[in-house]
Amino acid sequence: MRVVAIGEPMIELASAGADLLRAGVAGDSLNTGWYLRKLCPEDWSIHYLTRLGRGRPSEQIARFITDAGLLLARVAAHQTRSVGMYMISLTDGERSFDYWRGQSAARRLMDCLDDVRVALVGADLVYLTGITLAIIGPKGRQSLFSLLREGRFRVAFDPNHRPRLWTSAKEARVAYIQMAATCEIVLPSFEDESALFADADPMATARRYAEAGSTEVLVKNGPGTGALSLNGRQTLLPAPNFTIPVDTTGAGDSYNAAYLVARMNGTSPIEANAFAQLVAANTVSRPGALVAPPLQLTGMFG
Repeated sequence: MRVVAIGEPMIELASAGADLLRAGVAGDSLNTGWYLRKLCPEDWSIHYLTRLGRGRPSEQIARFITDAGLLLARVAAHQTRSVGMYMISLTDGERSFDYWRGQSAARRLMDCLDDVRVALVGADLVYLTGITLAIIGPKGRQSLFSLLREGRFRVAFDPNHRPRLWTSAKEARVAYIQMAATCEIVLPSFEDESALFADADPMATARRYAEAGSTEVLVKNGPGTGALSLNGRQTLLPAPNFTIPVDTTGAGDSYNAAYLVARMNGTSPIEANAFAQLVAANTVSRPGALVAPPLQLTGMFG
């Protein structure tokens, strides 16, 4: 299998004690790529498609990507832009964030249309999130939609809605529905969807994306009951076993990776959901977005 994740890697500033901050690397689609590499068979290749700039922060991100076993797609570096950055604040296991991402070279990814097209050639699965759609802007989105429609690969999408990245809620709603018409698998979170679309319950979210054109919609709902729409048929999903979280960062990213690995290996959506819940529960049991899954989970698919 050849998987391509598209997105914006960022420098992450986290507390290192007292008044010190530690600079790491993270980002929603990059986190999912990291978990994909941990969970998938060794003969899969996981590619990360982004655009970096010049300077040490971009070099740090490039090293992180390759050290994690991912393949960094060849896209021309931006000559004047750098990378985005955010700082974490943690209260009772829940994180809040302050962002500085206006200078991010990833925002200009679709300026390199030919490089992006080449990076997608031969892919079996392409994965992206609503953050990617937001930062590349209206023109970039339309170019990306065209490439995805042209491709002979499966497309998976997590809306992962971040209101501050959009000019309006309407713009985000339109983009997500357009994306649903372009992709096969949608992995939304009910909390985000109820706020943006006023969905009454997870089943309403599943139906809406199915009606937009996605054949497989799995609605995550934290500790609550989720929903699945598969080829137009909706099913409620049982709530996961309750886990008191230490840190919820990366839960959805790890869930998405586990679900996609399981589905690409031929398991049913119900079985894939159960596996993904185990991986996500492990993620929230320790601090940080990147928590190595236990061996019994990493070895399930070779």
